Amino acid sequence: MTDTRQALAGATVSSCGFPGPPDWKSLTRTMSRVLGTIPPTGLLLLAIISVQLGSVLAIHLFSTLGPSGTVFLRVAFGALLVAVAAPPVFDATLRRNAGLIVLFGCVIAIQNLCFFHAIARIPLGTAVTIEFMGPLAVAVFSSRRPVDFLWIALAGLGLALLTPDIGSGLDPWGVLFAAITGCAWAAFILLSVRVGRIFPGGSGLSPAMIVAALMLTPLAVVNADILQVAPTVLLLVLGVAVLSTTIPTVLEFEALKTMPLRRHGIILAIEPVVAMIVGAMLLSEAIEARGLLAAAAVMSAAIGATFTGRKRS
Repeated sequence: MTDTRQALAGATVSSCGFPGPPDWKSLTRTMSRVLGTIPPTGLLLLAIISVQLGSVLAIHLFSTLGPSGTVFLRVAFGALLVAVAAPPVFDATLRRNAGLIVLFGCVIAIQNLCFFHAIARIPLGTAVTIEFMGPLAVAVFSSRRPVDFLWIALAGLGLALLTPDIGSGLDPWGVLFAAITGCAWAAFILLSVRVGRIFPGGSGLSPAMIVAALMLTPLAVVNADILQVAPTVLLLVLGVAVLSTTIPTVLEFEALKTMPLRRHGIILAIEPVVAMIVGAMLLSEAIEARGLLAAAAVMSAAIGATFTGRKRS
């Protein structure tokens, strides 16, 4: 906190006596140190809560902007915020790995777009449950210890209990969008590890977010009305961007730098449970008895993975 105050104080007034820009490099270094003091599991839990709250806020914007318009503004604001916090560096490393950054940005765009179209058609908890098959698959294929398969099996049981019968009233397009989101999420996990090894800090995430915003720009052209929305709506979109894109993306990106992929996938098993609880509290979505059993199974898997992971470390 002292470093943050010093960085702000040193950039508050210019030599002419007028307010000057903050020292973003100092702030970025300070934030990196702060995030470094939080265990990867804690970073993921904060990301999970943040993204679900942002999803609830986004659902309320669908009637004004539609899912596509909402996701474009959300990612655009998110890219701006990440670029301010960690400005992209256009150096030789970026030029050599431009294809990787473009692929990473496309995955981020697809993940955001399909998720919003999913929660516009099916309940939040159900959409998150289906999309979680992506990181769960990453955990299965990256695991090498018998105990990890035990937690994966327990998490899979919870997911099976949470997932309702697709033939009983679920919009098939919503299910498809959620499944595509899961595939994109799995790709995001694998690419985050690779990008994090090549680019220091958030220097790889920032240009990827810009690419994602550019990929979604045609939505602004097709839906020109989104550029004429009221300032209050733009403030809500900014809130969605912070909660659903900037905070969770940065936190998950930081966590993946040091967390084994198998434990990352299992810890994220708690996300369907959080989505179910948030949906019930803020969207009046019903929770069935099997949902409570699923919550117990998924939480047990997450807790078990955390403790066995600590023992190995």
